[in-house]
Amino acid sequence: MNWETLFSSRRLGRLPSNSAHQQTETRSDFQRDFDRVTFSSAFRRLQSKTQVVPLPDNDFVHTRLTHSLEASCIGRSLGRITGNRIITSDPEPFAAIGVTASDFEAVVAAACLAHDIGNPPFGHSGEDAISEYFRSAQAHDFLTGLTEKQVADLQNFEGNAAGFRLVTRTSPVQSTRNTGLGLTFATLGAFTKYPKESLPLLPCSKRASERKFGFFQSEKDTFREVADALGLIDLGSPTASVWCRHPLAFLVEAADDISYSIIDLEDGYKLNRLSFAETEELLVAVLAPDFSKEESTYKHILDKQEKIGYLRARAINQLVWQTADAMMTHLNKMMTAEYDSHLTSELPATDALEEITKISVAKLYTARAIVEIEAAGFEVLSGLLDAFLNATLNDTSKHYRLLRNLIPDRHLAQRGEPPDDQYANILKIAEFVSGMTDTFAIDMYKKIRGISLPGG
Repeated sequence: MNWETLFSSRRLGRLPSNSAHQQTETRSDFQRDFDRVTFSSAFRRLQSKTQVVPLPDNDFVHTRLTHSLEASCIGRSLGRITGNRIITSDPEPFAAIGVTASDFEAVVAAACLAHDIGNPPFGHSGEDAISEYFRSAQAHDFLTGLTEKQVADLQNFEGNAAGFRLVTRTSPVQSTRNTGLGLTFATLGAFTKYPKESLPLLPCSKRASERKFGFFQSEKDTFREVADALGLIDLGSPTASVWCRHPLAFLVEAADDISYSIIDLEDGYKLNRLSFAETEELLVAVLAPDFSKEESTYKHILDKQEKIGYLRARAINQLVWQTADAMMTHLNKMMTAEYDSHLTSELPATDALEEITKISVAKLYTARAIVEIEAAGFEVLSGLLDAFLNATLNDTSKHYRLLRNLIPDRHLAQRGEPPDDQYANILKIAEFVSGMTDTFAIDMYKKIRGISLPGG
């Protein structure tokens, strides 16, 4: 792989340009990507989607939106640091294509901002709930006639693939070709942490990029177009579509890992699920052995929440620099698809991060209130999928015809599309339900079940 193609500023539906990207007086192509994500309705909906604590009533607990913003800030730093180092090591190729450290920064920041845009309600349990519905007897008839890979897309529903679909598709009513948010190929490549289709399932693969999948069958040709333009190495076979990662996808993954590891821990403390002493010890372990440099400042902070906030900020800073070092260590092998691991598993602080994950699983992620609402999410999402799939594909009753009126037009078959394309119709409904916020999904479920009625 080479950076000239990896920084392609081409957008879906547009012909390639002669240069890597266009710079204007306002912002670059890659900076525009960040703006396009920010102003999208799908991104705004993340403010009411679960990060760790479902439907938190504590204003200081993170949602998917605040998590995405913070991951983007971390990604911006990682992009700037590594971009400077990569360009400094060999400046001529980058001068020829007009790429600067700011472009590394912009691509990683935009991809981080969008990384959770396809996640369903109720956190990762939402993915499990959708998958489980499509494995149930209720969905059996809907899946009749679908290919094995189409069924796998639904029965192993993946927020990453839903995100790629969202950022690369729009209603045909709005465009002659599905182009989604119109992001550059460089940003789409960095966004796709799992550049493979659903089958074969490889959850235990030694390659980190193969443990999940990054696009549905409906977007496979779209990703192939992006991968070919970027020059990603094809690792597939006649029966499986698999590519290597864009090198900047490793930084996107690391920014996400750092963000949720450290900030989820802070949330756990704020919710009184972790003691001050325990949280302090875990964060200090990330900073070790350099914490002695911080002690003179730290000991003068009296408020406990401010102390944890200080340690959180210093820990993130430490992890950013360690990750940048790891990126440079493995960069050459990334460029030949030989390296494919989590960068955060390569850091001096890796053991401390693993301990944080262990404690978070034991005391935060499995807390009773979280489990109760996630369990309710299974019932809500299953109920919504069943109701709206029947409304779309089985309109023999007046009840289903009424429900169909609740589905936005963009999630129904459009002019020019085969009305009998069962897979496409199912995906549209799955997209409709997975795009809901936690609160909207619960409210909709109550109304269609007659548990509550709209206000006057």
